[in-house]
Amino acid sequence: MTKIIINKDHIEIKGHAMFDEYGKDIVCAALSSIVITSINGILSIDKEAIKYNQKKGLIEIDILKHSKEVDALILNMINLLKELKLQYKKNIQIEEV
Repeated sequence: MTKIIINKDHIEIKGHAMFDEYGKDIVCAALSSIVITSINGILSIDKEAIKYNQKKGLIEIDILKHSKEVDALILNMINLLKELKLQYKKNIQIEEV
């Protein structure tokens, strides 16, 4: 299961969704697409707004500067992740702290 932990200045996405095997998991692919597209969008607006770390099975995002645009993109990412969770309840867990 992929666990997503969200707080005001930090988002952590870790684990494998376990929908299918590595390389064939559509849930992991969707999660990655949502998160990486959001990261790239934020960085295209302000390269200093976030810092992120990506390793196998882990993406961490630190929000360094809040702005209307950055917060809108973060909220959009969170809403997309929540929508995906509705379809794949057994594969995604979201915790807001």
